Amino acid sequence: MKIILDEFENLSEKQIKQFSRLKKFYEFWNNKINVISRKDIQYIYLRHVLHSLVIAKFINFRNGTKVLDLGTGGGFPGIPLAILFPNSKFILVDSIKKKIKVVDELIKDLKLENVMLICSRAEDMDIKYDFLVTRAVAKMDKIIKWSKGNFNHNSINDIPNGIIALKGGDIHQELSCLKSKKIVEIKKIFDFNYFKDKKLIYVPANLTC
Repeated sequence: MKIILDEFENLSEKQIKQFSRLKKFYEFWNNKINVISRKDIQYIYLRHVLHSLVIAKFINFRNGTKVLDLGTGGGFPGIPLAILFPNSKFILVDSIKKKIKVVDELIKDLKLENVMLICSRAEDMDIKYDFLVTRAVAKMDKIIKWSKGNFNHNSINDIPNGIIALKGGDIHQELSCLKSKKIVEIKKIFDFNYFKDKKLIYVPANLTC
C-alpha cells in the first residue's frame, strides 16, 4: 500500500481506505476462486494496482469520461482507475461469470458508484466509450477489430479517444502495422524491476491493423 501512497500523494481519505481494502479482499476471494495468480497476492499493490495506475500517469481522465476495461478479470485495470477517477464512468467487461461475480462483490464492498459490469465476449460488445483499456488480453489487431466503431466521436480529454493497452515482452512485431501509436516504457515512470519489460501502448481510435 505504501507504494501507492508514495506515487499518488493527493489521495482523499476515502480513496486511501478503498485502496487499503484491496489486499484483504483478494486474499479472501483467491481462496475460493483463482481471481489473480496466487504467487502475486503478496505483491498485489505493485503487480496489479500500481501497474493499473500507470494509465493515470499517461492521462488524467476528465469528469464524464467513459472508459471500457476489456477482459477485466479480477478488476484490473478498471477498479484502481475507478477509485482514482470517481467522476469518470467505468464499464468492466469479462466473459467469465465467476470473475464478474467477484468484481461485483468488490464494487459493493468499496461502494463504487461509477462502475458497471458486463459479462460478455469482446466481439459481442455494442457500447460506446471514449477509451478502451486492457491488460494483456489479446493482440492489438484483435483489440482494434473488436473496438472498431465503438468509440465516441467527440474527445473531452487532452489525449484523443483510443486504446490504452498494458503489455509486456517483445511487442514490436505485433505493433508493426500501426502507423500511429505511442509506446511508453513503464520503467521510466515507476522505478521497479518488475516493470523493466512492461509498456503502455496508446493507439488513437478507429485505426486499422
